This record gives sequence, C-alpha cells and structure tokens, in this order.
Amino acid sequence: MSASVAVAAVTFDRPHELSILLDAINKQSAPVATICLVDSGTTASRAVAEAHSNVSYQRSEANLGGAGGFAFAILKALATGAEWIWLMDDDAEPADPDCLATLLREATARDLQAVVPLVISPEDETKLSFFFRLDGKVTHERAEVEKRGFLENEGHFFNGALIRADVFSIVGLPDIRLFIRGDEVDFTLRLRQAGIRFGTVTSASIKHPHAQNETQHVFGARWHVIVPDSAFKRYFYYRNRGYLIRRYFRVKSLVADLGGYGGYFLKRGDYKGLAQWFRAFSLGLRGRGFGRLEDQEF
Repeated sequence: MSASVAVAAVTFDRPHELSILLDAINKQSAPVATICLVDSGTTASRAVAEAHSNVSYQRSEANLGGAGGFAFAILKALATGAEWIWLMDDDAEPADPDCLATLLREATARDLQAVVPLVISPEDETKLSFFFRLDGKVTHERAEVEKRGFLENEGHFFNGALIRADVFSIVGLPDIRLFIRGDEVDFTLRLRQAGIRFGTVTSASIKHPHAQNETQHVFGARWHVIVPDSAFKRYFYYRNRGYLIRRYFRVKSLVADLGGYGGYFLKRGDYKGLAQWFRAFSLGLRGRGFGRLEDQEF
C-alpha cells in the first residue's frame, strides 16, 4: 500500500503561481490525497483552489506570515490522518512528475523522517535558489551539490520538504512569532536537536525563485552576509537572526554577523543600513521586538 500524503501549502496574492503549483502537484506520479491550502492574501484565491477537487481551502483574514500560514496548514494536513506532510509555498513548483515519488522512495530506502529536494532557479535550472556551503565555501551550482549525492542533516525548509506526520509531535510547528525569514532555520535546528533523521535528496528538485542576489560576500568566498531586497524582509531577517543566536546560543554565528555586517555596511559607507541592521538584530538578540505586524517598524 502506498504512503498517504497531504500537502500543506500557503498563498498570498499569487493566483497565477498558485494555479501552476496545484496543477503540478496533481500531476505527480505518486498521488496526493489532500491539499490543505491557507490563503492570507489581500484578495482571496478561492476560485483557483476550487478548480481542484482535492483542495481543502482555508481563508485567513489575518496575515499570519509564512510561519503562521505553514503552522495552520500543517495542522489541517495532520488532521487528515496522512502519514506524510509535503510543504509548499505558492511560488514553488515540483520540477517533474516524479518529484514526490523520488522523495518517498529515498525516505524509505534511507529510513528518514524528513527529506528535502534541491531547490533550483526557474530562470536557470543549473543554479540553486539557495546556497549550500561545501568545504567551507558557498555555492549556488547545482552540479557541485549533486556530486555529493545525499546530504545528511542538510536542507532548505519549507519548499518541497516531505516530513513524517509524527515529527511535528516531537519538534512542534513553525514558530509563528518569527513571521517570515528565519522560521525555516529555527525548524531545522529543532530537527537536529531532536535527532530527527533528515537530509537533501539531490535527485529530486523543486523550482522556486532564487535569492542569489541576497548573498553578499564580505571577506572572500568563505565569509558572506544575507541582505534581503526590501526593508520589510531585512527587518524580520535581522531580528530573527538575532533571536535564533540567542535561543540556540550560536556563538560562531554571533561573531560572524558582528564582523560580517559591520564589514559589509562600513565598506559601503552605509551608516543608515548599519544602524537599521543593529537595531533589528539587537532586538532579536535581547528576545524583544515581537508583536502585531502593524506595530513593527521597518
């Protein structure tokens, strides 16, 4: 008997991309029983969802962010009784019809509790949307990562991650306080702390818009910082980065961020950027700055 799979998906004002995603999910060679979709957008995408009989649509009038949306969708998916939960953002797309089947096969063969595909750029499928660090150096080259085969204890959550349902009873749901940017890192760290067996299956892939321009090298190929492209994203990334350093006592990350961001902004003479980074980062480092979205200052 094949494993039962429910998708936990989130969407926010991307009806075209959502339609592509739902079509791709329902063309998978391994069947998906239910797609649990949470819509937090300013305009409802109900019509797109209702074009598929297996979509369980949930409208959220509050913007829960990526973390809250995934937490909500995962709970809905768990309630279906599925053995596996497949996480999807609305601008993702499985690269081929066998993506899910490959993930399930590898999870079984390797006795894993969670598996993640490679996340590749739709514009150039030879490039990874999010970097891996190999031998201390950052790479976006798909071929370089594929050479490694399976990457144990590594993965980019949440796009395309396939997770056994019982894992959420062990590590919990995405932390809704983080809103966006960093919630996936927090979840990955909790998996490692709990001893969950997971990794990246390089023979499976999912398309998702790349973030290569966010990676800024400061002192050569081994030292970089992430600088998102909007004040909104930068605030949450910097704040959540500080919070995760505090929560998990990540001393190396603290040193890397102090030196990396200090060097990045000072080399450019961007004192305003440095002040904005320090404000958001220090809030997180002190465990502060959380609250209603409308109370945040970007």
